[in-house]
Amino acid sequence: MKSRGTQSEVLQAANRVAGCCLATRVRLLNRTITGIYDDALRPLGMTSGQMTMLVVIAQNGPIAPGHVAKALNMEKSTVSRNIDRMHSNGWVTVSPGETDRTQCVSLSAKGRRLFDKSLPLWETAQAQAEALLGKSGARSISGVANSVWERLGRG
Repeated sequence: MKSRGTQSEVLQAANRVAGCCLATRVRLLNRTITGIYDDALRPLGMTSGQMTMLVVIAQNGPIAPGHVAKALNMEKSTVSRNIDRMHSNGWVTVSPGETDRTQCVSLSAKGRRLFDKSLPLWETAQAQAEALLGKSGARSISGVANSVWERLGRG
């Protein structure tokens, strides 16, 4: 690979990456859209990531934290930290799993109430995100995400 030594060459390469890098675009969208949901859920003391985890737990509970991580394509350590916080807040219960080394997570009564309270706030955030993206943009993102998920064997 050719070294880009001059200021002009570095600037040209940087402009090319900035203009078309998919990772940059996805991260920008992620921060922007996540911010909408985080702002909406903040009055409940919950983040959009925690709500997403509550959804997976509600759908599948009792569920092992490792399965939550796999379902959301998240690092196990991130899931573990969030489950610890949600357990401390009383949103989930943690019980022994199939082996001595595993555990299962379920929504607690407080977690179900929190989830119910979060739905109108989520709906507001969803509408704001769709308005920002436009209907076709929102459909495109959903379609691409579903396609990628299926290709990864998780759909």
